[in-house]
Amino acid sequence: MSEKPHPDMIRWMWRNYMRAYRWPLIAAVFLMLLEGLALGGLSYMIKPMFDVAFSSGSTSSIVIVALIVAAIFVTRAIAAFGHRVLMVYVGQRVAAKLQSDMVAHMLTLDSNFFRDNSPGTLIERVRGDAQAIATIWEVVLAAVARDVVSLLALLGVALSIDWLWVVVAVAAAPILTIPMSILQKRVRRTTTDSRSSAAQISTRLDEIFHGINSIKLSGTERHEQGRVDREIDAFARTHLQSQANQGGIVAMVDIIAAVGFFGVLVYGGMQINSGAKTIGEFMSFFTAMALVFDPLRNLGKVSGAWQAALASLARIRGVFDERPTILSPPKPAALPSPTRKAGVALKDVTFAYGDTPVLRDASFTAEAGQTTALVGASGAGKSTIFNLLTRLADAKTGKVTIGGTDVTTLPLDQLRGLFSVVSQEALLFDETLRDNILMGRTDVNEKQLKHALDVAHVSDFLPRMEKGLDTSAGPRGSNLSGGQRQRIAIARAVLRDAPVLLLDEATSALDAKSEKLVQKALDELSKDRTTLVIAHRLATVREADKIVVMDQGKVVDQGTHEELLARGGIYAQLYKLQFQDGGTLAPAPAKRKHRLRDQPHDAPAQAARWSVRGLLGGLWGRGRR
Repeated sequence: MSEKPHPDMIRWMWRNYMRAYRWPLIAAVFLMLLEGLALGGLSYMIKPMFDVAFSSGSTSSIVIVALIVAAIFVTRAIAAFGHRVLMVYVGQRVAAKLQSDMVAHMLTLDSNFFRDNSPGTLIERVRGDAQAIATIWEVVLAAVARDVVSLLALLGVALSIDWLWVVVAVAAAPILTIPMSILQKRVRRTTTDSRSSAAQISTRLDEIFHGINSIKLSGTERHEQGRVDREIDAFARTHLQSQANQGGIVAMVDIIAAVGFFGVLVYGGMQINSGAKTIGEFMSFFTAMALVFDPLRNLGKVSGAWQAALASLARIRGVFDERPTILSPPKPAALPSPTRKAGVALKDVTFAYGDTPVLRDASFTAEAGQTTALVGASGAGKSTIFNLLTRLADAKTGKVTIGGTDVTTLPLDQLRGLFSVVSQEALLFDETLRDNILMGRTDVNEKQLKHALDVAHVSDFLPRMEKGLDTSAGPRGSNLSGGQRQRIAIARAVLRDAPVLLLDEATSALDAKSEKLVQKALDELSKDRTTLVIAHRLATVREADKIVVMDQGKVVDQGTHEELLARGGIYAQLYKLQFQDGGTLAPAPAKRKHRLRDQPHDAPAQAARWSVRGLLGGLWGRGRR
């Protein structure tokens, strides 16, 4: 994602987010102007206070001056309170809209985007950068309205007394222009570095909290702590640099003030001693110039804060500049009819992740209503086929069809509505079991829900849950066992009632008892559906209607279990490795049925693939349309 500044960032921010709140902003600016003018009025009243009220000894004059000064303070208090409340309101509403829009936009992006950007980076952009933008507007507008007006009003009072005194007071300002400009550039650079370091911390913490059991079992707590410490140190270092540069800008304003006040006190004091100026004039000027440096300090802060805001704004705009490459076609084709009879086919499909080839002229057909198994070593391209079917990725060459219709010609939401997916790692959210099954659907009645629970064998363990369906699943389903999580995922798939079922090692991580229950639920789910199964354990696919054997991205053989064994080749070799027992192969099943059958397994599951995980959250939430 780009982090370079855009020339139209401010206009883009105003047009898309700030303009909707223009009336609260106008009211806030008006109140800021009142607060700014109050300082000028206060410094102006110092002269009559000394030269009239105090000199004349008139009680009424003192009361009048006191009332005017009190009124100025009350006005300033009301104005300050009002604009702060308005600006916090606008800032938080803008931040909320920014965050919502960023998440909505990210959800439209391709899987490659999430592969190239860590969760911590994305979280920091959504939360950290958006909040930085929200808070900066109060500071910036306060500087433009309140502090600039205060500065002009106070300088006006000072100039009305003696313009030469003003020249003496600000004589040192031009000298520090170049150093302040350098510091502003450093603020922007160090703020960008600080945001990047914050994202790295979020990424490390995300990895640790999600992998805590592996860390404990491997005894790598100290190693992980060291990685986090290095990221925290990097953040602290860059954040300190950013704050130091911003503080340097403010410090330079104080240096200007020191030189200016020295000159005014010396020059003005001599004029008072000579009788050329009154004490009231000097006190009014001194008060005005003393107050001038307060808005000057604020403006100095704003220059640094503004550079920091531009860095965050550039990072946010970089997210919105990302564009998805997998889109619905402008003129989509109609879904195959009937979808229950939709078979799946690949013809001469080639695909690569970057420069790494994955599929090479792969071709096969999965007949409608039958079970087709994909087998082969890890990295053979099996999971990529699931990605291509659901258009999480598009083939470089060749054609992927469902019901004879090219998947690239179908609307994305309708295409993905044709699939239900159950993978090795069921994706559960930290919500109730009911929420994890329904995934936002409101068109499911209790009868349909109960049917799904029964088919998926969730009803078997539900009575043991303290709150039944209202029991929390915990982060990533941590309150449930592996088999229970799988059955929740199957219940989702039952409710989805999609015509094509994709099973990605759905039972490989389970113990024998859990596997038996889950496999039974999958058998029920796969009835009358076009089912594609990825499996490393051949025991789970021996009864498939067709087995497609893959090797290094190519389809090297296909047929039934018996046909593949008879031909020898890769499948027979894999089968021999998994089921060899004293030199004799385990017998083939006596009778094939159009369902998956649970069998004992001897070989451990191989590495799970990332492919369908990204699909789950997006697919389960939609019912068939």
